[in-house]
Amino acid sequence: MYKQVIVVRKDLKMSKGKLAVQACHASVHAFERARWGLIDKWEKVGAKKVLLTVESKEELEEIYKKVREKRIPCFLVKDAGLTELKPGTVTALGIGPDREEKIDKITGHLKTL
Repeated sequence: MYKQVIVVRKDLKMSKGKLAVQACHASVHAFERARWGLIDKWEKVGAKKVLLTVESKEELEEIYKKVREKRIPCFLVKDAGLTELKPGTVTALGIGPDREEKIDKITGHLKTL
């Protein structure tokens, strides 16, 4: 099976709308970095997406580092600073699509939103 995971920071206390937009940025830009073969397999099984949370920027960056080491498509979102947050604030991480077991080895301990 294949999936995409979006990880957002809880400590920023973003509004629901802001959080949704940051998750969308993470999803779209991680998708853009995936190989077509992975995208095709992922879409054929329903394009599963899971939204998870972390408690801090440091925790998010540690996950990002591990994902990059495993060469899983990903994108780290840094806010433009037009509304609720300062420019450059790290808000979310899009991971995949890729094989579930690869992603779960890194994110399996995280809680859903």
